[in-house]
Amino acid sequence: MKITLIQLGKTEDSYLIEGIDKYEKRLKHYINFNIITIPALKNTKHFSAEEQKKKESDLIFKHLIPSDHVVLLDERGKDFSSVQFADQLNKYMNRAVQNLVFIIGGPYGFDKTVYERANEKISLSKMTFSHQMVRLFFVEQIYRAYTILKGEPYHHE
Repeated sequence: MKITLIQLGKTEDSYLIEGIDKYEKRLKHYINFNIITIPALKNTKHFSAEEQKKKESDLIFKHLIPSDHVVLLDERGKDFSSVQFADQLNKYMNRAVQNLVFIIGGPYGFDKTVYERANEKISLSKMTFSHQMVRLFFVEQIYRAYTILKGEPYHHE
């Protein structure tokens, strides 16, 4: 299985970049993992939120193929504990999902066409975090899930 994280806009803060890089490197020992960063739209002050979401969706779709299993990180998605998320990743592997694609949307969320294409939605928390912080939290959670699946002593219950 290959996991891809698609994110809109680059990560700006060096401490977040360092953290993401740290977990991305660690993940390479477990899984084929890739991050795709779609450049932020320019001159968005001239767009409505719906226009911006539509333009972002066009960019997202350029990175998807029909066989991808697409999971949106969305505040209205299903909640998981870390152990439950590890179990969910294991289920994807057992179902022989080839390309698992997680997507972190832009500031206004996703266009309806992205919701329609998605296979499911998950939520990291009922709280709201900046999109930049979500990137670090989510990459760490993928790493944590693999250490749980391997029985390694990173996660404590």
